[in-house]
Amino acid sequence: MKYFAKVKYLGTGFHGFQVQPGLRTVQGELCSALRSVFGAECRVTGCSRTDAGVHANEFCITVDCGSATVPPEKLPVAVSRFLPNDLSLFYAETCSENFHPRYDVVSKEYVYHIANSRIYDPFLYGRAWFFPRPITDIAISEMNRAASYFLGKHDFFGFMSEGADNVTDTVRTIYHLSVERSVGLITVRVRGDGFLYNMVRIIVGTLIDVAMGKLSPQDIPGIISSRDRSRAGMTAPAEGLYLNKVNY
Repeated sequence: MKYFAKVKYLGTGFHGFQVQPGLRTVQGELCSALRSVFGAECRVTGCSRTDAGVHANEFCITVDCGSATVPPEKLPVAVSRFLPNDLSLFYAETCSENFHPRYDVVSKEYVYHIANSRIYDPFLYGRAWFFPRPITDIAISEMNRAASYFLGKHDFFGFMSEGADNVTDTVRTIYHLSVERSVGLITVRVRGDGFLYNMVRIIVGTLIDVAMGKLSPQDIPGIISSRDRSRAGMTAPAEGLYLNKVNY
């Protein structure tokens, strides 16, 4: 039996999703918990990689435990007693043996939280980028103007960090990109057919440069077409980034 499941996790204590020798990872914790439930090794495949410190509200996986007999509706409860407090498997159903959580994705949505306040909020520690410099409502409008230039199909080579594994196609399509403010918390929401290594974090850093007046919204098309990483903004810190939703 093959399961399709959804998990959520607070990434602060993890070295990303994928198993790494000697390091605590989401995939490693899931495999350990599932082994305790089924009494056998299970293969866990994720919809994406996430870096150390990145969070997920809805990360999709498949679980293949061979001749598993646990009904899918009971799997979340069965596995919960073996998972740590910063990781939860909250939904499961059976799926086709041919289904792949990464290659069958239609779109992914990320959100990025920026704590824009002069005073640090300890309840947002590790969950938002603390950015004390004032971002005005006018700056938010400029960020949204800049965001509009990212929409559509582009070559985002200049918005990819070094270290990506064997990426030959750097063209991606962005369906939605917006910036909103609510009580000191700025949220950047981006949905696309896929993302390059650190692409969302670099987009956020570039939008912050627009807010600070270092770039203008009209600069964005030229930065994209240049394919020059040095012209885009900084890579925003990992702690503000959440994989929010995956669509199939």
